[in-house]
Amino acid sequence: MEKYALITGGTKGIGKAVASCLAKSGYNLLLTYASDCIKAAQVCEELSAIYDVKVSSLKADISDCNSIESIYLYLTDQSIRLDAIVFNAGMTCRDPFEELSVPEWERVFFANIHFPVFLLQRIVGLMNKRGSIVFTGSLMGIEPHSVSLAYGVTKSAIHALVKNLVKFLAPYDLRINAVAPGFVDTEWQKTKPVKIRRNIENKIALGRFCDPDELAEVYKMLIENSYFNGEIVVVDGGYSYK
Repeated sequence: MEKYALITGGTKGIGKAVASCLAKSGYNLLLTYASDCIKAAQVCEELSAIYDVKVSSLKADISDCNSIESIYLYLTDQSIRLDAIVFNAGMTCRDPFEELSVPEWERVFFANIHFPVFLLQRIVGLMNKRGSIVFTGSLMGIEPHSVSLAYGVTKSAIHALVKNLVKFLAPYDLRINAVAPGFVDTEWQKTKPVKIRRNIENKIALGRFCDPDELAEVYKMLIENSYFNGEIVVVDGGYSYK
C-alpha cells in the first residue's frame, strides 16, 4: 500500500533531509517551498530517481493564508490521502528587541503557529487513520534565545501546541509529536563564522553540530513508531553540558 507524506519547507535544510529519509523508506512526497522553483524541481527529480517514489513540489508561502487553500486543492485534485505531515517550514526575525515592530512579530507568529494550525484544520480530513504529524520545534523554544525573541517564543508555542493537539486529534486516530533540534549543520549554519561555530561546539557534549541526515531519522521514528504521542524530542547532542 502506498504511503504519502507532506513536508512543508521540504526542499532544503532539515526538510530536505527528512524528505530523503522518508523517500528511502518508500513514502511518496509532496514538498512545499517558498521561492526557488528550480531547486525544488531538482530535489523532486533527484529523490524520485534515487528512491523510485513519487515526489512533487508546490509553492506555498507560509506567511500567506491563501497557501492553505492551495495545498488543500492540490491534495484533493490529485486524490492524495496523507499518512504523515511534517510541519517544518518556519520564519524568524532578528530585529533587536528595541526595534521589533508589531507587523514583524505578527509575521513570525502567523508563519510558525497560525499557518500550520489552520492548514491542519483544513486537511486533517485527508489523513489516513493512524497517521502521524510531526512539528519542527527547537532547542531555542526551551533555552533562552538572545537572537530572535519572536522565534524563541513561537517555538515554545509549537511545543505547547503539540501537547494540546493530542486531545483534539485523538478522535481522528492521529498522533502528533515534535522534534526540537539543537544546532544542525544545514546550509544556513555552515555560513556562520568559524569563531561562532567553535563557541557553539564547545557548549555541546558531542563537540559538533548535528548532521541533517541523523536528525531526519528522529522524524522517521516519530512517524513510524505507533506509541509516540504528544512528545517533544530534543536532539541537541548534550547542549550546555559545561
